[in-house]
Amino acid sequence: MSNSSSITQFLLLPFTGTRELQLLHFWLFLGIYLAALLGNGLVITTIACDQHLHTPMYFFLLNLSFLDLGSISITVPKSMANSLWDTRAISYTGCAAQVFLFVLHIAAEFYLLTVMSYDRYVAICKPLHYGTLLGSRACVHMAAAAWASGFLTALLHTANTFSLPLCKGNALDQFFCEIPQILRLSCSETYLREAGLLVVGVLTVFGCFVFIVVSYVQIFRAVRRIPSEQGRHKAFSMCLPHLAVVSLFVSTGMFAYLKPSSVSSPSLDLVVSVLYSVVPPAVNPLIYSMRNQELKDVLRKLMAGCFSKAINGPTSLHHP
Repeated sequence: MSNSSSITQFLLLPFTGTRELQLLHFWLFLGIYLAALLGNGLVITTIACDQHLHTPMYFFLLNLSFLDLGSISITVPKSMANSLWDTRAISYTGCAAQVFLFVLHIAAEFYLLTVMSYDRYVAICKPLHYGTLLGSRACVHMAAAAWASGFLTALLHTANTFSLPLCKGNALDQFFCEIPQILRLSCSETYLREAGLLVVGVLTVFGCFVFIVVSYVQIFRAVRRIPSEQGRHKAFSMCLPHLAVVSLFVSTGMFAYLKPSSVSSPSLDLVVSVLYSVVPPAVNPLIYSMRNQELKDVLRKLMAGCFSKAINGPTSLHHP
């Protein structure tokens, strides 16, 4: 028995106890992490460097890539380090920081995906008002609101979770610090405060989800009224990447937190947590680039320019 004042570190759940499999886990996570860094980094660089992509849709995509980079960087490197050095420990402060940053990025990403559905709705259903409803100032305010909402959500949950007395040990059945796992260590009825916050969070998420669904119902109705097949195809191409990202984000998250307790086990929880915390940040850039011809064209142009400079070297200046 211990209490929160005496806990200096938590013990994370290892993927395996075999040294060879620990190293395999390290290399697998390293490959996924590098793929996420490369994919999101290319999206960020492409959008930042090309003036033609300085539009609301790509501005929100830029923010999404930053959030994906942040969320995967919070959990994966620590898990890789633990496997490499054959340890399970994470400090109390490090655990609190991991909870805060992870909740911040996950919450902000969902709010941003909600904003992006509004962007697609205005672009297809109200194209004549697009410039008015989604001017540069409005876009900055909406993105800032998503980040600020994520920050507030993370602050409330982290402060409340780590104010609870913990007396059921310090072992977490997860490969990173997660609020439900920490709540299981609480021996006080005050965990009901956090349960109340979680209920509020679920209602907020449900409200955002309903907004996304209603937006896409209106979008699909508008697309069906487009007379030309080419116009319908272009409209669908604009929406499908966002719809795929939302589906991946929501389905993995719902399965992780709403699956029946009868099918729950540490090994299954571990696999599911990887699906919702590691896979989406690595796959999102691929989803957007595969269906976005404009993004692919600009990326090819940038890579061709870099390749040409690498071969020919910097061009010298000739003064008359």
